[in-house]
Amino acid sequence: MRNLIRRSIKWQIITAFVAFILLTILLVVCLNVGFLERFYLRDKENRLLAGYETFFPDMSVSAAVDTIQYCNANNISFVLTDLGHPDSYIGNVSYDDYQKISSRLFGYMSQLEPPADRVLEKTDNYTIQYNRDDDMKIDYLELWGIISSADTNYAYIFRTPWESIASSVRVSNQFYLLIGGIMTVLGIGFVGLFASRITRPLTELTQISQRMANLDFEARYTSGGDDEIGTLGHNFNQMSATLEEVISELKTANNELQKDIEKKEQIDEMRKEFLSNVSHELKTPIALIQGYAEGLQENINDDPESRAFYCDVIIDEASKMNQMVKKLLTLNQLEFGNNQVSMERFDLTDLIHGVIQSSRLLAQQAGARILFGQEAPLYVWGDEFMVEEVVTNYLTNAIHYVKNEMKIEIRCREENGKILTTVFNTGDAIPEEELDKIWVKFYKVDKARTREYGGSGIGLSIVKAIMDSMNQQCGVTNYDNGVAFWFTLDHTSTEGQEQLKSSG
Repeated sequence: MRNLIRRSIKWQIITAFVAFILLTILLVVCLNVGFLERFYLRDKENRLLAGYETFFPDMSVSAAVDTIQYCNANNISFVLTDLGHPDSYIGNVSYDDYQKISSRLFGYMSQLEPPADRVLEKTDNYTIQYNRDDDMKIDYLELWGIISSADTNYAYIFRTPWESIASSVRVSNQFYLLIGGIMTVLGIGFVGLFASRITRPLTELTQISQRMANLDFEARYTSGGDDEIGTLGHNFNQMSATLEEVISELKTANNELQKDIEKKEQIDEMRKEFLSNVSHELKTPIALIQGYAEGLQENINDDPESRAFYCDVIIDEASKMNQMVKKLLTLNQLEFGNNQVSMERFDLTDLIHGVIQSSRLLAQQAGARILFGQEAPLYVWGDEFMVEEVVTNYLTNAIHYVKNEMKIEIRCREENGKILTTVFNTGDAIPEEELDKIWVKFYKVDKARTREYGGSGIGLSIVKAIMDSMNQQCGVTNYDNGVAFWFTLDHTSTEGQEQLKSSG
């Protein structure tokens, strides 16, 4: 948290401002301490010289008046005395002060006074020195000298207290520190508000960028503004909208590409499986046809009955191969969506009776009884030709696998707006672990039995593909005395429901 605060632009601005204020105050204090006294000293020297140059060399009455005014204005004591008449003087001091100053001046001239603490400048006309007046306990900056002529000698002195300079430095430093402290406190508050105004939209932009990094493109900059930050926020909004559109297009394209890849992989896998299964299924009938054809060619049996038997086998195996190829073509069309589904309203009862009538001879040969008690019309929606294929497959399988009581029962009942059709046959149950596999093409539960009646393992795959194409359900259920295959169709009429309820 501390690192985040340190890296915050707001706190960087406040820290920089406070550091600048403190550095400015420190610099001013250092300049005051190190250079202000020198500056003041140099300024006082210049002022003393200016007073000197105002009076000399003219030394007229007007010059004296100007000099006195100048000295009064600049806190300078001025005394000019005639050495021949010590009681007379020109200056801006009282007579008592004149007595003290003149006594000090005569001491300088006669060298009776101790040497000055520091001589700053000395010429033929004047001496500028720094000295302390022990009687008055004040440090002074003094400019003094003697003007001599043929008949007169004048002594003069300009002096200004030095203590006022040192006091001014101390007072100014205290004042600067006080003002600096107040300005620092006020500045922190002002800069804090100003920095908040600047960093608030930046913080919003940071949060928007984080949301955009997480692919949340609903984030929008709302603070507005016509400055650079407002322009940046507007560009962020445009970028967010553009990225959302581009990523949406990319996701759509990627999804379509993934589907195409999966479809291609599925097609490749189905092609491999198809070739493998077809090769396996065709191997036996081709071998039989080849074997019996060679037997006919080599006249293994000359009698007409044997030759007729050989021909029947060849015809039978060729017929099985033809049926399997047709079923494979049908399944291929269904799986790839090439077969057009024609949804229409038809009578399911009439369709089932027709399939039963077509299969009656096969059922008689197997010794099976087919029971179907529905007589009233049942109107459903579906592709009538495909539904007939489903019923035919179910009924054919039931005839081939019926056992024990040798009973096949077909029932129809209404459930939640759909007609559930069940084809039940007595016999052996399908192993539970194989219930999901029977819908896979070429899969056979009892391979010997399937081969016996010429099954290819494709029928139930066709049933599953047909029901999927019509968005309907199909399945199988084991019972203690047999197996029931079922499928559903959308019901279009309540006609015959009473009979359904009574027969169900």
